[in-house]
Amino acid sequence: MRILIVTDAWQPQVNGVVRTLERLAVEAKHKGVTIEFLTPLGFKTIPMPFYPEIRLSLTTPAHVSKLIEEINPDALHIATEGPLGLCARIYAMRTKRPFTTCFHTRYPQYISARLPIAERFVYALLRWFHNGSSATMVATPQLRDELSRHGFERLTIWSRGVDPEIFRPRDNINLNLPRPIFLSVGRLAVEKNLDAFLSLDLPGSKLVIGDGPDRARLQSLYPNAHFWGIRTGQDLAIAYAGADVFVFPSRTDTFGLVLLEALASGLPIAALPVAGPLLAMEAAGCAVLSDDLKNAALHALTISSYQCRSHALTYSHAHSAQQFIDNVSAVLSSKTHHFRSAPHASSLHITKSTT
Repeated sequence: MRILIVTDAWQPQVNGVVRTLERLAVEAKHKGVTIEFLTPLGFKTIPMPFYPEIRLSLTTPAHVSKLIEEINPDALHIATEGPLGLCARIYAMRTKRPFTTCFHTRYPQYISARLPIAERFVYALLRWFHNGSSATMVATPQLRDELSRHGFERLTIWSRGVDPEIFRPRDNINLNLPRPIFLSVGRLAVEKNLDAFLSLDLPGSKLVIGDGPDRARLQSLYPNAHFWGIRTGQDLAIAYAGADVFVFPSRTDTFGLVLLEALASGLPIAALPVAGPLLAMEAAGCAVLSDDLKNAALHALTISSYQCRSHALTYSHAHSAQQFIDNVSAVLSSKTHHFRSAPHASSLHITKSTT
């Protein structure tokens, strides 16, 4: 089976969506499934307002349609709601070609944090976008139930995974910071609610890893915090293993991969009480959720590293990839859905998984 994933989020961006898709292609190959990507690479782009590091492709539905017809995949998955995703949706609806989508980001809250736009208006646009698909994948049952209440249809689960070989507890890690070390990892942006973490009166050190449009403001406002910029791979894994508590103040994430990375590294989580995977993590005894984030962070210090890692090991990349493949296969096997055929060809704008 060959699956084409259309995504506006791609390298050089460093975020959970990009990392999830990259790892999905690797795991799918092990299962005999080829995943190819239609990404902003090869298109003229402009910076996204509020997020200049995110590039928006300048293209047309006709051009994207031509590229999809040339590659002629067995299945079409639209990962994002940006220009490429919208053009792919127009193509799929016009040709009556079934497709799947994924709800990665709580854009209603994300946008309302920046602009005076009502959340219900954004939900209406997203509902229109996703309800045209044969299935919309979400990371957790809690998010599925939440979106169902907002009128989203045909919702199915696609969970996430973590690499336990990279992200693991390590002995004698010294980050050269006073302990306890309270760590946060992710984009430095207003919707991440980092002020709720950095304004806390906590002992030891506050360490922030990541970059984004809010970095200058945060560094100016919280000079006692330590901002290390972007870390990846082993450098990021070492930072997790050297910290004591992972603090997650976001109210808008659907499933932060950083949560699994922290747990796999033996790091307990302190977070605000929002729906999603955090509820399962709290039930497993490896997270403390409270509106009093300081109390949650201090209480998390008492959680064992073993308990955290044990829960993280229940999330594998192989299982995540199989869920995705099963969701796509269910659409293909439906008697009411049939793909159009088109001649196979290659395209300069298609980034094929060769990992």
